[in-house]
Amino acid sequence: MKIPIHRIAPSILSADFARLGEEVRSVIQAGADWIHFDVMDNHYVPNLSFGPMVCQALRPHAQTADGQRVPIDVHLMVSPVDELAQAFAKAGADVISFHPDASTHVHRSVQAIQSAGCQVGLVFNPAASLDVLDWLIDEIDLILIMSVNPGFGGQGFIDSALRKVEQARARIRASGRDIRLQVDGGIKPDNIRRVADAGADTFVAGSAIFGQPHYATVIAAMRQALAS
Repeated sequence: MKIPIHRIAPSILSADFARLGEEVRSVIQAGADWIHFDVMDNHYVPNLSFGPMVCQALRPHAQTADGQRVPIDVHLMVSPVDELAQAFAKAGADVISFHPDASTHVHRSVQAIQSAGCQVGLVFNPAASLDVLDWLIDEIDLILIMSVNPGFGGQGFIDSALRKVEQARARIRASGRDIRLQVDGGIKPDNIRRVADAGADTFVAGSAIFGQPHYATVIAAMRQALAS
């Protein structure tokens, strides 16, 4: 399977929880590249979503029709980080990202995720500084820029996040490393091109996809906007 330059990662936070396995299969058939898990603990953020057992149950569903593994991309909005990160790694996650301010020892959390066999990402809230990248950019595989405040799906895109995406892309170029730059929050077909122009290559979309009757139509519109 050819790996696209741009990756679309539907967030199952906006899926129908009563039939998650079917939803994962359907969105992959519609063209999703990754499956995104927004994990909330009602502590770091004011909401509660799902834990490692859901990830483990959905792992067999996250594959293409010809049996190729589709990455499960876990965004931890939890504090503390390490124990749940280990549990999600055992449950089948491929990429695990966390918020630096949710960890007492950020570098230790990065190492713990790596030692569990997963790629690791750092997540930055709309008003958070990117300064921690000065010390950790050589250790990570993904940077996730939040374009909404974490905790709830369906929020509107915060335009100032575009400047942060540009700054993160500049840091990635300076590092010389192959680091994915992901954006999460309010991504839709009518703004995804602007986000890509700022430097992002991986796009999380929840309600924009799962809130529509035809997932393939939305994903195709996103790809068309990215190709324009």
